[in-house]
Amino acid sequence: MTLAPPPDTTPAPESGPPRPVGGGERSALPDVLRGLALLGILIVNVQNFAGFREWEQRGVDGAVQTLTDMFVNGRAISLFAMLFGWGAAGLLARHGSGRLLRRLVVLFAIGTAHAVLVWTGDIISNYALLSLALLLTARATTGTLVALAGGLGAWWLLTTVLEGLGALARDPRPRFSGLPILPPGTTYGDAVAERAADFLPALINGSVYNGPWLIALFLLGAAAQRTGLLTRPQEHLPLLRRLAVFGLGIGLPLGILLAWMNTQGTLSAGLLSIPVRMGGGLASALGYVGVLGLLAAGGRLGVLIAFAASGRVAMSNYIAQSLIMTTLFYPYGGAQYGEWGAAPAVLLALAVGLAQLPLSAWVLRRFGSGPLERLTRWLVYGPARGVR
Repeated sequence: MTLAPPPDTTPAPESGPPRPVGGGERSALPDVLRGLALLGILIVNVQNFAGFREWEQRGVDGAVQTLTDMFVNGRAISLFAMLFGWGAAGLLARHGSGRLLRRLVVLFAIGTAHAVLVWTGDIISNYALLSLALLLTARATTGTLVALAGGLGAWWLLTTVLEGLGALARDPRPRFSGLPILPPGTTYGDAVAERAADFLPALINGSVYNGPWLIALFLLGAAAQRTGLLTRPQEHLPLLRRLAVFGLGIGLPLGILLAWMNTQGTLSAGLLSIPVRMGGGLASALGYVGVLGLLAAGGRLGVLIAFAASGRVAMSNYIAQSLIMTTLFYPYGGAQYGEWGAAPAVLLALAVGLAQLPLSAWVLRRFGSGPLERLTRWLVYGPARGVR
């Protein structure tokens, strides 16, 4: 998954009624999936922005949190990561390791700036660092990519499950929220200084802990790129049907389990929810790929095609979301941190994410790409390609 779609893979905006994807035209499916994943990530991340804890939500807030856990939590980020691997693998295949390395360096710099200047929850720098592993897969077969992904993913899930089970043997302790502590009166300068000091340790710890799982997702995306699953879905109908049935068949029950676990405030529940969230998230994400792939193959994406525009300027939209949310919630802005529950916060996330759809379409019509996408292309390919 790329936050900014790599050059030569983004389809032209579609107009008129959707039609089946032909053998010689580009599919809108990757951008639709990326746009939907971007909205889902905002719905989940708004908890961090607003400062509410999932296990403390009751009433309408609790119902919204339950729906988020069942259908979005872990699902959107898994889809996003697989698409990052898909985009990186495509760039590697077309332009070689040198160009991919240059792009990853640019993305790492943008992500670092985002993490320090805007929001500590940045994923761009983490993805850019970990996807260096894809440089070793240029000659790997699709089967090898899937096997490596399966091995890394299974190992990571096993270790996280064992960590959670180990916590069950201890006395119950309060759950660690992972939310930032933002005392009233924190200035923007204070926040930047704290984020700068924490950036490198957080990047290293996050890469060590989540690295095997994220690399596994990148490898699955790379396998999808090799087979043309997303660009030629009409050629993979049996696989897409299996993904839809088995992915959702596994992912939805695990989503229900996650929703229940996220009502518990103990440390063991928090630790065990991690593999449930990510394992179920991967299953559901594959199920979503199956469902939307079948729709795309039959030309039945309908109103979902609107998400393609957001997906094409995903990096600009992602950082814009951080700017909007931190301005509203953090002490140096609207100071609403800790004042909102899940229901109003998720409603706000939906409003912001959906508002980005027509705005993204306008940006593409007016400028051809988003500002950060244009900057990235300029830095990777030079002025001739960057101004397109």
